[in-house]
Amino acid sequence: MTNKQQAALEQASAGPGLFFGMELLGWYRSVKRDLPWRENRDPYRVWVSEIMLQQTRVDTVIPYYKRFMDKFPTIRHLAEAPEEEVLKCWEGLGYYSRARNLQAGAQQVVSEYGGSVPDDKTAVAALKGVGPYTAGAIMSIAFNRPEPAVDGNVMRVLSRYFCLEDDIAKPSVRTGIERIAAALIPEGAAGDFNQGIMELGALICTPKSPGCLICPVMAECAGRLAGRELELPVKTKAKPPRPELRLAALVEGAGPHAGAILVRQRPESGLLARMWELPHVLAPGGGSAGPVAAGSAAAAGPVRGRRRSTAALDAPAAAGEAAASPGANREARMALMGRALAEEARLLIRPRRWWRDAEHVFSHIRWDLQVYLADFGFVLKDAASAGGTQAGAYTGLAAEQPAAYMAGSGETAEAAQRETAASYDHAGLPLASAALVDRLPEGYRWIRQDDMKEMAFPNVFLRLLNDYWEQRESGCLPDEAEAE
Repeated sequence: MTNKQQAALEQASAGPGLFFGMELLGWYRSVKRDLPWRENRDPYRVWVSEIMLQQTRVDTVIPYYKRFMDKFPTIRHLAEAPEEEVLKCWEGLGYYSRARNLQAGAQQVVSEYGGSVPDDKTAVAALKGVGPYTAGAIMSIAFNRPEPAVDGNVMRVLSRYFCLEDDIAKPSVRTGIERIAAALIPEGAAGDFNQGIMELGALICTPKSPGCLICPVMAECAGRLAGRELELPVKTKAKPPRPELRLAALVEGAGPHAGAILVRQRPESGLLARMWELPHVLAPGGGSAGPVAAGSAAAAGPVRGRRRSTAALDAPAAAGEAAASPGANREARMALMGRALAEEARLLIRPRRWWRDAEHVFSHIRWDLQVYLADFGFVLKDAASAGGTQAGAYTGLAAEQPAAYMAGSGETAEAAQRETAASYDHAGLPLASAALVDRLPEGYRWIRQDDMKEMAFPNVFLRLLNDYWEQRESGCLPDEAEAE
């Protein structure tokens, strides 16, 4: 601990600490908010609420929490549910690893403790996805054990109250504040104390505009008395997320799939695991502002059954054209997206036009999405089973042979597609044969609006698809005449 923290720890057991605990408890018990997870001290309910509240505002969490508890009222219900149902119920809250870890932790409790959360800090801390804060919250709120629960609110409150100048972004500083918080807990009131200090940070001792005049502990607040409440806490700014320009295809079906949209499922593990999305690729260069350029990975990561694309990297001419104007930029990106998907998934599409832009922010990455409306073409056999035919041999077809994308169905349209595919190679020369398959690549499927009720999508794709269905139903979807 630093000298400042050591001094604060000593004060926590003396007058300033006793004053803080007494005044905070009186204030919390008289003004605490009526929140659904405070109806009782069931450790499962406390656990769910604390996981949901990570990185998420209380007002946002409330309806999700109610729906989640209705769907999975006991820890056994959650443990035995299909993961897809859990993710769908979590849809919109983001940080989906929280939902997976919560279910994995519930399965641990069922298998190791008979379905009851143990009254033991070591056992609780060993559950999947449970860190020091969550373990402290469960132990103090559900079991009234004198364990600290230190989150950003608590670090801000205590940094101001004891005028601590240490960088709260450092793990060692957090550990020191946990010791101070533990020393402050009044005997027999751990649950109310921890909820009270979190409530104080959320409602009064806020990051930018602390309400010092109505704060129950203002009289002994060292930061306020020193006039430094707006400077504290000290926190190093996090590195901003890395921007990535991604090109997404909203592929509209025809014939038997008219009115449907093509989506794909992400891999079994990793970012947004097993969730559904529009097919998309990383633009060469990856940056969101500059023109398309060669030299970077083109695919959106290894999706189950699909390979990384390199075709989109071989486009220096397209890159030069893209710099000429926004329209040329988008035309080049459409061509590159078609080529990348052809090599990555053996999927041939015909991008028609730009539809809209969107953004999705992770802790370390920001996706800047450009979404293009596209027609479905067909799927090629794998090169190995097609006599060595390369995906790149058909990439020109995706954008240059519209006859292959006739909105018909049945044997006539299928024959036209096969005939066209068999007629051209990447140089526009006839091919001896073409190897097509009727099934979609692994992980891809056609969906209609009703299908989304059972499928979990990341927020950005959920918004995009809902906007698309709404525009199409209202007749407001831009047609080709409005294309830039």
